[in-house]
Amino acid sequence: MIGKIVRRGLIAITILALIGAGSVVGVYYSFAPQLPSVEVLRDIRFQVPLQVYTEDGTLIAEYGEKKRIPVSFDEIPDLMTKAVLAAEDDRFFEHPGVDYQGILRAAYHLITTGGEKAQGGSTITMQVARNFFLSTEKTYTRKIKEILLSLKIEKELTKHQIFELYANKIYLGNRAYGFASAAQVYYGRPLSELDVAQYAMIAGLPKAPSRYNPIANPSRALIRRDYVLGRMHKLGFISDADYTLTKAAPVTASLHSATVGLEAPYMGEMVRAYMYERHGEEAYTHGFKVYITLESDKQLAANAALRNALRDYDQRHGYRGPYARENAPDDAALDTLAALVKPHPRVGGLTPVLILGTEGQQASALMDDGTQITLPWEGLSWASPYLSVNRKGPAPQTAEDILARGDIVYVTLTADNAWQLTQIPEVAGAIVALDPHTGAIRALTGGFDFFYSKFNRAVQARRQPGSSFKPFIYSAALEAGYTPASIINDAPVVFDDPSLEASWRPENYSGRFYGPTRLREALVHSRNLVSIRLLQAIGIDFSIAHLDRFGFNAKQLPRNLSLSLGSSAVTPWDLASAYAVLANGGYRIEPYYIARIEDNTGTVIEYADPLIVCDECDETTPPDHDAAPLSEPPVSPLPDYDAAESAPAPDAPPPPRHAQQMIPEQNIYLITSMMRDVIRRGTGRRALQLGRNDLAGKTGTTNDQRDAWFAGFNADLVTVTWTGFDSGAPLGDRETGGRAALPMWMEFMAAALKDMPETQLEQPPGLVTVRIDPVSGLLAGADVSDAIFETFRQEDAPTTYDAAPQVPVYDQQQPGTEQPATQLLF
Repeated sequence: MIGKIVRRGLIAITILALIGAGSVVGVYYSFAPQLPSVEVLRDIRFQVPLQVYTEDGTLIAEYGEKKRIPVSFDEIPDLMTKAVLAAEDDRFFEHPGVDYQGILRAAYHLITTGGEKAQGGSTITMQVARNFFLSTEKTYTRKIKEILLSLKIEKELTKHQIFELYANKIYLGNRAYGFASAAQVYYGRPLSELDVAQYAMIAGLPKAPSRYNPIANPSRALIRRDYVLGRMHKLGFISDADYTLTKAAPVTASLHSATVGLEAPYMGEMVRAYMYERHGEEAYTHGFKVYITLESDKQLAANAALRNALRDYDQRHGYRGPYARENAPDDAALDTLAALVKPHPRVGGLTPVLILGTEGQQASALMDDGTQITLPWEGLSWASPYLSVNRKGPAPQTAEDILARGDIVYVTLTADNAWQLTQIPEVAGAIVALDPHTGAIRALTGGFDFFYSKFNRAVQARRQPGSSFKPFIYSAALEAGYTPASIINDAPVVFDDPSLEASWRPENYSGRFYGPTRLREALVHSRNLVSIRLLQAIGIDFSIAHLDRFGFNAKQLPRNLSLSLGSSAVTPWDLASAYAVLANGGYRIEPYYIARIEDNTGTVIEYADPLIVCDECDETTPPDHDAAPLSEPPVSPLPDYDAAESAPAPDAPPPPRHAQQMIPEQNIYLITSMMRDVIRRGTGRRALQLGRNDLAGKTGTTNDQRDAWFAGFNADLVTVTWTGFDSGAPLGDRETGGRAALPMWMEFMAAALKDMPETQLEQPPGLVTVRIDPVSGLLAGADVSDAIFETFRQEDAPTTYDAAPQVPVYDQQQPGTEQPATQLLF
């Protein structure tokens, strides 16, 4: 009897097993056609943000919605792996992708809850299947697909490959995807530098990143972390002592952004725009790394120099009042008052504070973190009220004359570590510095604070350069046969030019006229009337052709005599590019800022291909000055994207392209020597404070002081600084290039050229130095006591001795009339 029952039971079990097997086979063949190929997992491309670095590896910017740092299995610390196994799937290295115990548990939940409650039993492989191929809907159909896909994945990939996919794909809150990114976001450190408690905290996040987030909900995160530590202890991953120690550890997580090591957001945005133009949305997800030409020390110096110059200008013109006013009752708690400060942003290194009160010549203030500070009189006394760009009110006598309780103002620390009242400058500025031999941008900033104003004045603001443009006109004059000793009459003149709206009565900035003036002295002291008459003498067409050789767009230059005073519109970038020709001996280079671009595998896909100065190379040929001027725009410093897309990645940087010499070296030498005199004894003499003898430059100031410039260089670095209002409003009386822009240039160059040896100005062949009379510009006789030495091209050197120059009355000749290209006397 018992035997029959056993036989019948075995038959029943066999039949049920066959039915079950048949059902499984039927389910498999029913769902198999719907399953995606797992082959794509072998070559998966994770969404990794665009990162921008200096050439020495300092991060300056990161762009992309998902924060991810892909790591290989070997790069994942063993304790991180064990923490994940303890939290998610301790039998991962043993099961075939599906853990039957977990499946039974999940099935029970689905049956008893109707699919409404969360299911368990998902292995790491099943989570990979779901995260890469399936939705998160909780249905029987999706679960079956997940199981079948997991089995399929386990056949195609190794356990290490599967775990690596999981470790890089999983979402862990706060835009962090993957363990390495979570380590950076929550702890600000590489994954390899975390401790056991921190590994356990990260391992607890996949279950519910929002619920167990240590930033949003530290108490729940602690419970989850301790659960993971308990599992690690139970599985023998950590010892009793380690378990006791780590469970007592506090929550140490805090929100960290990518570690930006250098503030250069204007340059970062230029790179982002470049990458988006060529790669579209993939620029933010493909994991590109862009290495740029900035040098960290120079960029830091540029940031400081620009902000200091703009703050100094701002304080010269008076205090405009508080940034905002808040209701601050006397009986309010300090944390309540501190909350009033939080909505106001930090701008350009300036800190917002709430004024608590004043007493005599000092004031007390509160920061957004509850810190109280004192503002001494030394930090307040400057704040005479602003009335207009040229007028200030009476000097304050007490702090009460300036501030009141509830004022939101900005403060900064001085070099003496004392707090000073300041304000966000309304005036704007820009600075560009480049290597004249290669065009590599070494520093660039386009405003006081990128996040306050994203307008990049270094490359977008087209403004009149004023007298900083004059060296190019003088260079053209030298090519036309003039010399530094040529005499031009600095006298009043009126032009009736049809291209101008009315009669033009140009003046010197001083309002004075100096009569017959040598060209060197005219440039040194920036005499406007000399420049105008010089341009008229050599002709507009000749001058524009010459300017084209410096890289200026001939089509954008005004074809009237105002060109001599810098009435064209240029950006600081444009002017720096042109000044590079003066600094490098006459060679036309192309400014560039991207050194190389790597893809997500570290393969270089683009190298810069700049023009470099190589004055001894055979490939460089002297220019034909009788040929038509260059008119083509500079070649892009990086290859065209469409061409690069189809071409294989370069194995090495391209061979150097040699810059063409556009201006004769004799011309460059003479102009540079004249511009060195601008600093030694002219409008830029303030720069003598730098204590260097190898600097050359030129101030620039436009009508009504709407723009202030200083452009200068030595043989190794060209720097252009600009100050002005975005609206074009006047800067105010006496706010010339020498006052508003030169201090920025000086502060930057002092830091940028520190410890760099001076460069000598080598006199090229074909020049002679002779003793001349400073009044006539001719050879000096033995009886001329104040004779000076001047340098000439051999063919232009004077051959006659001093005679009283005959200076005719200027006949108001119409502009544009060609004069012989010789040494003319006016």
